[in-house]
Amino acid sequence: MPMFEDYDLAKAVERQEKKNASTNNNPNGNDHTSGQSTGNTHPHVDPHSLPIPGDDDGPIEVPATRSSISEAAKYMHNLSVSPSQKERRGSRNSFGAALPIPRSKRQSRLSSVHYPDENEAIGRPTRPGMPPVQPSRAILASQVQSVEVEKVKKAKNMAFAFDIDGVLVHGDRLIPEGRRALEILNGDNELGLRIPHIFLTNGSGKPEKDRCEQLSRILQNPVNTEQFIQSHTPMSALAEYYNTVLVVGGEGYKCREVAELYGFKDIVVPNDIVAWDESIAPYRVFTEEERASSRPRDFSKVNIEAILVFSDSRDYATDMQIIMDVLRAENGRLRTLAKDPVSSRVPIYFSQGDLLCPTEHWQPRMSQGAFRIGLEAMYRALTGTDLERVVYGKPEMATYKYADEVLTSWMGQLHGEERLPENIYMIGDNPASDIVGGNMYGWNTCLVRTGVFQGGDNDENNPANFGVFPNVLEAVQAALRKQLGDDFKMHFDESINPVLHGDKAEAAAII
Repeated sequence: MPMFEDYDLAKAVERQEKKNASTNNNPNGNDHTSGQSTGNTHPHVDPHSLPIPGDDDGPIEVPATRSSISEAAKYMHNLSVSPSQKERRGSRNSFGAALPIPRSKRQSRLSSVHYPDENEAIGRPTRPGMPPVQPSRAILASQVQSVEVEKVKKAKNMAFAFDIDGVLVHGDRLIPEGRRALEILNGDNELGLRIPHIFLTNGSGKPEKDRCEQLSRILQNPVNTEQFIQSHTPMSALAEYYNTVLVVGGEGYKCREVAELYGFKDIVVPNDIVAWDESIAPYRVFTEEERASSRPRDFSKVNIEAILVFSDSRDYATDMQIIMDVLRAENGRLRTLAKDPVSSRVPIYFSQGDLLCPTEHWQPRMSQGAFRIGLEAMYRALTGTDLERVVYGKPEMATYKYADEVLTSWMGQLHGEERLPENIYMIGDNPASDIVGGNMYGWNTCLVRTGVFQGGDNDENNPANFGVFPNVLEAVQAALRKQLGDDFKMHFDESINPVLHGDKAEAAAII
């Protein structure tokens, strides 16, 4: 579980209080606290943070909430050859002071950007120069919403953030209640209104578009890339900082594809290095097919500027060996060994820190956090110093700050109002990431029993502040009733006329 120092938590609470105060005075929901201005000025610059490249349209820097120092000590015996050398850290390793995240791609309400409507999606003909033909249900829903003004107002002031694995799916297998929960939020409710929701997962390893298409098929509900955040999605901001990067993890070369989509200029993957020098991984059987897909070159003449672990490693031995070689090299140049392992060390970023991840197996499997702990222990044993690193993903505040950006943008697309709803519900299965992060950020947290958590009434260390539920459907229904009333119906009834309160025939007559 990630470790937070008292100072970190105190600062997080202080930032949240300032954020709430700022939001009350700022209907657009922009956060100008902690020196992280999202406007056109940067009045307070943290001397320990990375400089923001480019102009004011560049990334946002969010202070790290978890310590950047290795957590390996508590998992290992006394393996180090010398005590930790924290005092020797140079300024180049202060990158743990801030996590860059991208700004959301918000569209102006006056934008000419066209989004396909329901008529196009189902093949209904449109009339050039005329409003699209509306289905009778959409007209009826509009009538209901015009009558239930207060409920509509409340519904537009709430939103959901879903973890995916262990909440909506197990691997490629649907959790049945997940489909129904999303149907309700996509309009099958008393108001016929879409209620904003995003997907906030520590899953990774594929382009967002591919993952959304896969989830749409499994969940039988639309999942848009504009409402979807993987653990490495915010890491796209790092393309502004580094040129040559080593990208690790994932199946095949998927993570190289992800990095290319993010705008990274020069991407190296472990197979490229093995194809250049097979002796670097003595236990690896390197196939001709892998060689044909690799991009070898003389890496003794290349400075790798940063290491990005995007997803779970598929080959621990090779990936750990290569990462260790780069970390101990002089400024990231292979076949060199730095005299000072601290001042010459290149930065390393992990997309998330979960120790366990729910899968189709009956028990959760080890995830990227286990890989990181092993790497930290090896680095400490070999160098005698802690590995300073940056971890994105839940429960890191930068991930939740980016979720605010995405939610605000999604509100603009759904309701034409670019603002952050006041009541946000995080639904997750992992107390150590979903719940602790949501609690720290001031969200309402719901813990479900369909994934990692299988405990008692609530998690002892990181209790969900809204409650524990058997599944995601019950959590969604409880939240909707809390905000919209106990009598709120989780079904849209097309047989009732909102004006006459009559039968289906009368409703058709009004239309």
